[in-house]
Amino acid sequence: MTRLAVGPGITLFKALAGDEVLLAALAVIEACPPRRMMTPGGKSMSVAMTNCGPLGWVTDRDGYRYVAEDPLTGEPWPAMPAPMALLATEAAAAAGFPGFAPEACLVNLYDIESRMGAHQDRDEQDRAAPIVSVSFGLAARFRIGGTSRGGMTRSFLLEHGDVLVFGGPARLAYHGVDRILPGRHSALGERRLNLTFRRVNEAR
Repeated sequence: MTRLAVGPGITLFKALAGDEVLLAALAVIEACPPRRMMTPGGKSMSVAMTNCGPLGWVTDRDGYRYVAEDPLTGEPWPAMPAPMALLATEAAAAAGFPGFAPEACLVNLYDIESRMGAHQDRDEQDRAAPIVSVSFGLAARFRIGGTSRGGMTRSFLLEHGDVLVFGGPARLAYHGVDRILPGRHSALGERRLNLTFRRVNEAR
């Protein structure tokens, strides 16, 4: 396992996530297909999304929030598969954040044209817990900066199996995806699959 210290509170583990986690994520997608959600401003996102776990992140004209049920079906989100939760917990611990217990996993499906503008993950009450991001499929040019817009940023590739953990001083860092690199993956074709694990509520 290659461990890279990208910056304060930011750790990248190269090729850490294996096929067991990918297969579990594909099962989630089959059970609850990703969809392009609407922003509060009325624009359709270029990334298709779904969730698994007790809570799921959604966006629509009413704003950004976490909910226990899929708004499209009224049913609970699929349970978070054990291999996915274990990877997130172990990666967080290896990055210096022991005891991470994710409540939500946002499943993002990118195509070649998809982008993710710079944003902060601010919808969680628990800011002490890190964000754990897992990449599969096509590589992405990822960018992360500081806690205010307009500052210095750094960019690097997130490739198949990479796990990125950011928390502590980087927990509210602005981050996004500049572009998806062309190619074809054996399991995902011309797509990138991203799993973003979050702790929403403060641990009691």
